[in-house]
Amino acid sequence: MTIRVLLADDQAMIRGGLRLILEDQPDISVVAEASDGVDAIAQARRLRPDVCLVDIRMPRLDGIEVTRALAGPGVPNPMRVIVVTTFDLDEYVYGALRNGAVGFILKDAGPALLVEAVRAAHNGDALVSPSVTLRLLKHVTTVGKPARGRPTPNLSEREIEVVRAIARGRTNQEIAAELFISLSTVKSHLSGIQTKLGLRNRVEVAAWAWENRVVESS
Repeated sequence: MTIRVLLADDQAMIRGGLRLILEDQPDISVVAEASDGVDAIAQARRLRPDVCLVDIRMPRLDGIEVTRALAGPGVPNPMRVIVVTTFDLDEYVYGALRNGAVGFILKDAGPALLVEAVRAAHNGDALVSPSVTLRLLKHVTTVGKPARGRPTPNLSEREIEVVRAIARGRTNQEIAAELFISLSTVKSHLSGIQTKLGLRNRVEVAAWAWENRVVESS
């Protein structure tokens, strides 16, 4: 099955480069491009792509507003949005995370990471990469909301172990290997964690872990 992607960025050269990378893959097709946030929302709602790759900084509406409109709380049939960030400048990217973004990549990320992020989003997962999202989450918990306190008591010890692994950027397969449990058990724990914490995806779980100091910077 081909993964249908919408690209939203105000720079034509960036969109062209992303398109070349993605369409070089046999299972990915770029179905639309948008140069601003309003057009991105309109095209996404009309075409219903599998994944929306959205720049954080765009005219008319920025990536946070686009993410909120397509994947935010209360949105029926939310879409899968990956936010593109320059990291060093985008301290407000936390807002996109809280509004349903399922991943973050840097504009200078390599082709492999871009493709990995798109495939992860399409599979209902989220990219929490040690080289990208983990640094971003550390950053936003420093400049953003203060820590809320200790872990929620109703998380089991095993669930807390899974949360810590997610916050460190581990994939489900890596968590299964580290904790000596099956992949299906990891997915079951993740589902339970999201339900207990009222979160929607593993990126939000990772952010929650950093906010609450469930995992500390090394």
